[in-house]
Amino acid sequence: MKKKEKKISYYFDFSEVLNYFFRKKDPKRKSNFSLTAMHTVNKLSILIFLLGVVVIIIRRIFS
Repeated sequence: MKKKEKKISYYFDFSEVLNYFFRKKDPKRKSNFSLTAMHTVNKLSILIFLLGVVVIIIRRIFS
């Protein structure tokens, strides 16, 4: 059986990342400091990773 080929737009779909950053707080879910700290560190690491990818792409284009 042949594997389904994924469209190029599949690889550039950042909707999950954007939903992670801009989702609303769930009023039913209890929040504590550990959970808040974990999500803050995750968001920071995602931003640093994306910044690094952008820097690598810019260096490849302009060198």
